[in-house]
Amino acid sequence: MTTDLGVLSAQLLFALQKELYRRLAEQGHPRLRPRHGAVLAYLDRAGTRATDLAAQSGQHKQVIGTLVDELEQLGYVERRPDPQDRRAKLVVPTGPGLDLLAKSRAILADIEAQHAADVGEEAYAAFKAVLVRVAARQRVNSPPFTG
Repeated sequence: MTTDLGVLSAQLLFALQKELYRRLAEQGHPRLRPRHGAVLAYLDRAGTRATDLAAQSGQHKQVIGTLVDELEQLGYVERRPDPQDRRAKLVVPTGPGLDLLAKSRAILADIEAQHAADVGEEAYAAFKAVLVRVAARQRVNSPPFTG
């Protein structure tokens, strides 16, 4: 039986998150959870509007607001006025947030390097290129869920 793309991509995501957050906990960030990735994966060092985080992650604004509240309480982000629009707020990583982002990038690079070593650099590069194209096509062809 062939496993469909949705199941395979979910299995990959959950396994990747499990390893990432386990390793982050070992490196001093034990209170983070995979749900926080909806903010952290799209957070810019200079700050990002919550509406942009919602659009990029595909989450509702209310969900992002709750996650930002949690990350703010944990000390990873803070809200600051947006210099482009004083009515808007930017979600900006704090010192611990910047440390977390750097460690996350290093861990993910290590995981990818392990996969590339396992299947071969060329095969992994081709796999990732195809995955990027498939993901982009699916985003374009998937209107927002309003259910």
